[in-house]
Amino acid sequence: MDDSHDPAVAIKEERASIRRALIGNALYDVEDPEMGVNIVDLGLIYDIRVDEENRVEIDLTLTTLGCPMGPQIIADIQDTLGIYAEIQAVKVNLVWSPPWSPAMMSEEARDELLG
Repeated sequence: MDDSHDPAVAIKEERASIRRALIGNALYDVEDPEMGVNIVDLGLIYDIRVDEENRVEIDLTLTTLGCPMGPQIIADIQDTLGIYAEIQAVKVNLVWSPPWSPAMMSEEARDELLG
């Protein structure tokens, strides 16, 4: 049977989408300490996945391969999401493809950083 028309599957997918959006909104509170701009507007979040047990997995990049703030940003993500009792675990994967560029920043971040 094709699951594409199963209401239970649609509800699960909708709930997962809502959880991803809520997590994405929470990540606006996490700043890159060197740049003073949140990691969402910087374009550092590549993907957010949430499974049925509310385990969160985030694909994150950094502005440079040798960014010394990586461990701090990861800890801040875990601390920020750790306050939500329904989140069972947070895993952050550092990814480098595609490489980050200033073009990935939101317009607000570009205006703030580049004037």
